[in-house]
Amino acid sequence: MLKYQSKMLMSMRVLVLFFSSFFIVSSCKTESKKEIKTENIAFTKEGELMVSSAENNSKLAQFDIEIAETEYETQTGLMYRDTMEENQGMLFIFDDVAMHSFYMKNTHFALDIIYIDENLKIASFQKNAKPFDETGLSSGIPIKYVLEINAGLSDKMGLTVGDSISYNKL
Repeated sequence: MLKYQSKMLMSMRVLVLFFSSFFIVSSCKTESKKEIKTENIAFTKEGELMVSSAENNSKLAQFDIEIAETEYETQTGLMYRDTMEENQGMLFIFDDVAMHSFYMKNTHFALDIIYIDENLKIASFQKNAKPFDETGLSSGIPIKYVLEINAGLSDKMGLTVGDSISYNKL
């Protein structure tokens, strides 16, 4: 009888362990499906940028800018943000003059991506880059800077290849 009770007790322990494991795994699976909400990343003005016409050197636009210089900043860019004001942009400054490619992974709003050479002249564009699109958007030629602004602004300002920028850090 004692042997039978011992086996029965052992079986009950196994069942308890099995069901508690099942509930823990079920609970973990449910938890993993929850969406993690993060605070919207606020714009931090780190400088000002002016765009001038190549034709007559007139001012076409002025932007408050965030500056991306570190590897983390250049890889993250405007990801995870919901929006950006019309007078704001992000200026990427690279250590080297090279072909650079951007994509819109985790970017919630459309952008115009303006590629700028080492002489601060606009070299090429990627207009209306689509949110969340992971297609590489190449500069096409070696560049040192990239300016990201809200989609449609480059057309609205009439920007052309050869126009120039100037900027200052705060």
